[in-house]
Amino acid sequence: MELITQTLVRSLLPKRDPNGHKGTFGKVYAYGGCAGLTGAPVYAGEAAARTGSGLVFVGVPKDVYPIIAARCAVSMAHPLPDSYPALLERMQSCDAALIGPGAGRAAETEEIILSLLRDLPGPVVLDADGINAAAAHMNVLEGRRDQRRVTALTPHEGEFARLGGGLVPGAASPGQRERAAAAFARQYGCVLVLKGPDTVVAAPDGRTLVNSTGNCGMAKGGSGDMLAGMLLSLIGQGASALDAAVCAVWLHGRAGDLCAQELTGYAMTPPDMIQRLPAVFKELEC
Repeated sequence: MELITQTLVRSLLPKRDPNGHKGTFGKVYAYGGCAGLTGAPVYAGEAAARTGSGLVFVGVPKDVYPIIAARCAVSMAHPLPDSYPALLERMQSCDAALIGPGAGRAAETEEIILSLLRDLPGPVVLDADGINAAAAHMNVLEGRRDQRRVTALTPHEGEFARLGGGLVPGAASPGQRERAAAAFARQYGCVLVLKGPDTVVAAPDGRTLVNSTGNCGMAKGGSGDMLAGMLLSLIGQGASALDAAVCAVWLHGRAGDLCAQELTGYAMTPPDMIQRLPAVFKELEC
């Protein structure tokens, strides 16, 4: 087990080309959103932009598109195409895709998610309802073992249990969390981010790293969507899925720590955390 520290994150962050342009810094796509869960893709898209992505696209159902588009200041929201081939074409033109934030559990949505997991040729971040859709079809996840199609999953303990991770939510010791995460990542050839106190990042080769930042004030709806967007952004900028996960969880937790110091764990919210990301990156430049 290795501790994720500021020094490690500083060494792994993708470097910024001073002569770069929008295309240099990654083109990423987030698929999600539904009635009642319109904030999730908004937080994911804004966090991706705040983490350095050059172009962030957010695809959402037509019925919630006006709501979500009005809240997207820097990401480019659009209504989902009428056909699956058109959606696939649009997503595979990007450097990385995020599937799941606020997507809901409708049967049609779950079928689209499973089809995307089968068909997308590049890296995928699977979060929230993307994880729920995959839970009953683990063969689809196993079919993405090819390193070019690496999948990074970001479950909390409840979602991890639904994936068959072998933990009782809320009852696992730190050592049990690390062993279960490592076993899952090996079995499915994925990068696993097991969220919670002392978030664990596990790699397909069995390596595990434990985060050193974060606090209980982050345990609010939308925090995980923010993390998923940050992970998406770093993969889109060229980081490996493992390096991106290591950086994202530390940056996410550090933004949460700055919020707790200023706003308290009671009053801080995910948008507050997104607004603290510039200060976190400023610290890493010192």
